[in-house]
Amino acid sequence: MTETVIVGRIGGSFGVKGEVRIKSFCADPQAIADYTPLTTADGRSFAQMVLTGQTNGGFTARLDGVITKEDADALRNVDLYAPRDVLPALPDDEYYYTDLIGLTVVDTGGVTLGTVARVVDHGAGDLLDVTVAGQSDTVLIPFTRAAVPTVDLTSRRIVADPPEGLFPT
Repeated sequence: MTETVIVGRIGGSFGVKGEVRIKSFCADPQAIADYTPLTTADGRSFAQMVLTGQTNGGFTARLDGVITKEDADALRNVDLYAPRDVLPALPDDEYYYTDLIGLTVVDTGGVTLGTVARVVDHGAGDLLDVTVAGQSDTVLIPFTRAAVPTVDLTSRRIVADPPEGLFPT
């Protein structure tokens, strides 16, 4: 199976003729339409996306097979994934969120802090959501050079220097 990367989310219908609202997670937001075929977690595939306009925080678009407002409404909050091999290569200091999920997080002394569960983008900057063994709550680490000086994808490890008090001692 082809590896995929999340590239956007459908926000629901736009108008009454089957258009959808799209939030793009791409560095170049309009490039989302270039990464077809786009798929959903349940296996639905869209061979074509045509951006038709802009909305607050995203785009309006037509997806093949989405014809009615009801079709579009049924896709509200559905994530869109693109094949990894159609996405651009990244510079050494940039990462796809999917590459970070599951990496072990250690402190600067090598002590294991936890595992990256997801990457959260709240607009002001990315955060690593880290699960800690024996804890039900996760810990959010700012994904900055100061707090995360090293990401080693080869060894599947992140070295973090989190702000004081984030992790139990």
